[in-house]
Amino acid sequence: MLKAVESAVPVACWSCSVAQNASALFCSQCSKIQPPPTGEYFSVFGLEPRLNLDLPALESEFHRLSRKLHPDRFARAADNEKDWSLANTALLNDAYRTLKDPIRRTEYLLKLHGAEIGEEHSGKDRRDPSRVPPDLLEEVFDLNMQLEEMRMGRKMGEVDEQLEKDLAQAKKKFDGLLEEVDRALRAQWQAWDEGNESARQSAQAAMVALLDRRRYLNNLVRDVTETLGA
Repeated sequence: MLKAVESAVPVACWSCSVAQNASALFCSQCSKIQPPPTGEYFSVFGLEPRLNLDLPALESEFHRLSRKLHPDRFARAADNEKDWSLANTALLNDAYRTLKDPIRRTEYLLKLHGAEIGEEHSGKDRRDPSRVPPDLLEEVFDLNMQLEEMRMGRKMGEVDEQLEKDLAQAKKKFDGLLEEVDRALRAQWQAWDEGNESARQSAQAAMVALLDRRRYLNNLVRDVTETLGA
């Protein structure tokens, strides 16, 4: 069951003037649809911001709200309510896509707390030696050489079966490293959800580093997959 959290800033319903949770999509008194809330995605579902979520309950709540927001329900409503049904549906979809995915959810929550996450902060060029995880430096150098060799061979119409096997093996290893990162991320979730401020800061730093490593590894896997499938 989803754990609800109340907004600290109540607002008045536009229809009946009863005070509402600022993140509410519908009035608790008159059931009228409300203007799109301006808060974060967790509040759309009335959730406390945390990393461990009850995903079946989240999905159930998403479908319940989707049915209530369906445009057909507002076919005879005022224009503002029709507009709000569309805007709230878009917001609900964005929130659900973000929160149901463990990586997107982690990135989103950390960004809410000021973490700098993304290619713009970690650098976009995976060939930049300063970005390569130290434990992968030699392997990434060899991989870049193999990828270039494969691309050149393809242009010349040549097929190197051993090189293909080597790249497939490299992809398998990087897939395994991605799984390790995901396990390490999940281990930090509890420290974030249940820890004090100091524990959260430590968990945040660890997760930011893990997400950067994951992004780098994911780019390697993508490059190998694209080259093998070319």
